[in-house]
Amino acid sequence: MQTVAPEQRKAPRPRADALRNRERIVAAAREMFTEHGPDVPLDDIARRAGVGNATVYRNFPDRDALVREVVCSVMDRTAGAAEVALAETGDAFEALERFVHVAADERISALCPMVATTFDKFHPDLEAARERVERLVAEVMDRARTAGQLRDDVGVGDLMIAVAQLSRPPAGTQCPNVDRFVHRHLQLFLDGLRAPARSALPGTAVTMEDLRRPCH
Repeated sequence: MQTVAPEQRKAPRPRADALRNRERIVAAAREMFTEHGPDVPLDDIARRAGVGNATVYRNFPDRDALVREVVCSVMDRTAGAAEVALAETGDAFEALERFVHVAADERISALCPMVATTFDKFHPDLEAARERVERLVAEVMDRARTAGQLRDDVGVGDLMIAVAQLSRPPAGTQCPNVDRFVHRHLQLFLDGLRAPARSALPGTAVTMEDLRRPCH
């Protein structure tokens, strides 16, 4: 009988119920991180996800692994929204507007501090997710700019700062009433992005590299 070398053996595919459990854990963690911050007890996340503690640790050996998965998940969903915008064949600026409103609902503002403080920001999974988001958002903006609808002096960093700052208050601030103003204020910001520009902006267009540069 022919033997199969270890490197040729396929790893068993995760069971459907195991995948669902993992998805429930990530969804529950995302909700609780945005509500309470990254230090929420993992036991509380397990209860909200409807799984046992052992299931959480079987999928995520430590808190950093879970936080990283949540951040990557949010970035992937944001990238998906950008892909939807790029697939639209209508008005390019309206597609950009729809993307911004969807991205705001991902509550990225609550996750930004976690990226900066809780784990290796250069992890390959995080870098891949970040590069995908930045590339797709740049394409959405470039399409609106090419159509003559987006002012020339704004960059991806300008857009993402606004989405992060206007989308939601930081986790744990107990300001739920602010949520009802989010999309109103985002639309005010978006109107300021339209070309032709009514005023000159101080400084230069902000890039994502600018946002990652250490402050002194």
